[in-house]
Amino acid sequence: MSAKMRAGDWLLIILLALLWGISFFLTEICLRDLGPTTLACGRVGFAALALLGIAAIRGQRFPTALADWGALAVMGLINNALPFSLIMWGQTRIDSGLASILNATTPLFTFVLAHMLTRDERMTRQGTLGVTVGFLGAVVLIGPSALTGLGADSWAQIAVLAAALFYALSGIFGRRLRHLDPVVAAAGMTGAATVILLPAALMVDQPWAFRPTADTWLALLVLSTVSTGGAYIIYFKVLASAGATNLLLVTFLIPIAALILGSTALGEEITLTALAGMALIFLGLAVIDGRLPAVLTRLKHRTRGRRTRSTNLP
Repeated sequence: MSAKMRAGDWLLIILLALLWGISFFLTEICLRDLGPTTLACGRVGFAALALLGIAAIRGQRFPTALADWGALAVMGLINNALPFSLIMWGQTRIDSGLASILNATTPLFTFVLAHMLTRDERMTRQGTLGVTVGFLGAVVLIGPSALTGLGADSWAQIAVLAAALFYALSGIFGRRLRHLDPVVAAAGMTGAATVILLPAALMVDQPWAFRPTADTWLALLVLSTVSTGGAYIIYFKVLASAGATNLLLVTFLIPIAALILGSTALGEEITLTALAGMALIFLGLAVIDGRLPAVLTRLKHRTRGRRTRSTNLP
């Protein structure tokens, strides 16, 4: 695994999970009136405008090196344009529960790819156990019944899995942008993604034919500014401090965020199965974090010490 997580990193990851947790709900609203490619373009386009405005207010300068802009363009492609389009298209054919489970494979992909492509984020038995337990927790929380949809629309499921793979690759690739301010990096990435997606949206969806309602515009505004612009500022901040493997553990927390938001905003009941899934996710994260195994090891050593002293007594 990568660098040990600090308390501040965990708090930012929880906040990121909340911001991305509402994105599935907002996407469902927007897809009623907009095509998936148009929605993806609008999401990154409005996010880029908001981020550019923040950068201008703060007086921040954008990079001048071609290498930085090339990296931002690649990030815009593999972290925004491709995964957003794939997930949004997938959600037109499969329900959000199955999409969430498939999206929760991101840390699994990241774990393996980071081991293969980096030197400082290697696979360990502890990390493997933690990621496995966390993924099982996501399946239990969302509900194993969601897995009954597997095979119903294979291409949609492959699309969401491909998006998870792109997220994993972008987390590893994005490490080369750690020297940039998070606002600048997020603005450059979403701006590049907008340039990539705009021609595709015009050719594929013909967006001038859509008639979005006020609810759709509001959902798109929140999706782009809060769940995209604000979220990616946090994304680049955590990526720089905690690494790709730790950062993308956020996908385990997204179902929990969605569950809590559904309970508080929509009055949905939290079942015992959901609580069990949450417990498994937290257990997996605790194993990955390293603090729980360290505590258990200390307790084991203390117990052994007490037994040794007791056997040596006359």
